[in-house]
Amino acid sequence: MTHRPNRVVYAAKSKKLKGSIVCGDATEFLRRLPSDCARVVFLDPPFNLGKQYDKSKKLDHRPEKEYRQWLTEVTSEAARVLEPGGSLFLYHIPLWAMRLGDSLDGTLTFRQWIAVSMKNGFVRANRLYPAHYALLMFAKGTIKKFVRPKIAPQECRTCGELVKDYGGYQPIIRRKGINLSDIWDDLSPVRHANRKHRTANELPELLFHRILRMVGGRGSLYVDPFAGSGSGVLAAVQRGMRFAACDLVPDNCSLIARRLDEFKASRKQRPKL
Repeated sequence: MTHRPNRVVYAAKSKKLKGSIVCGDATEFLRRLPSDCARVVFLDPPFNLGKQYDKSKKLDHRPEKEYRQWLTEVTSEAARVLEPGGSLFLYHIPLWAMRLGDSLDGTLTFRQWIAVSMKNGFVRANRLYPAHYALLMFAKGTIKKFVRPKIAPQECRTCGELVKDYGGYQPIIRRKGINLSDIWDDLSPVRHANRKHRTANELPELLFHRILRMVGGRGSLYVDPFAGSGSGVLAAVQRGMRFAACDLVPDNCSLIARRLDEFKASRKQRPKL
């Protein structure tokens, strides 16, 4: 499949906003980045399920062998651009997470298989109900930074009591929260239409803020070759990181640029204390 040549559609060089958005092919985008430059790389590729991200469904409908080869090239380049101690996250359905995780094993150090809870209840033929997407975390060598977030315990909507019994630890749990586990069931990976910036699905900003809180660093580089609506880019900017992002769909690139301009304008409007 031929693609339009990659082109930079947005560039920011201010003190508070530094990075670029490229419209084009993810593999070519990654190849143009220097080795060992990114603290965090986030990969959320098309799932090859025939979804329409642009005018043509061909963007998300390749023969399985071709799709696997393409994603293997993407993950290889992503591992190359990761700096020593940096973290790579791969978001996919479990089958492809398993296949691609195997290709990364050895090049990078496996850290975590995070199950991001799926909220719909679709039945899939003669299989168990698929209840999660996979978010794989890898590091290049010894991880440079890792912060384990605390989250609020779940409460009953009716009575306000905790839905789990923490025994004598309940006062501490209410005050300090609970340690984040590798099952994330407090966010929805499929956003409701009134909370999306585009027709296609987009991941919640909470997911990106959580990841960047765990392993990001102010002034370090966030790389996203499948940027979509740009929620990861916005989260990185809000945490003081630089960004290098790419998307094949021109409308997505325009959306990210618009969201970045809105963010920049909102900062200028804040009153000085």
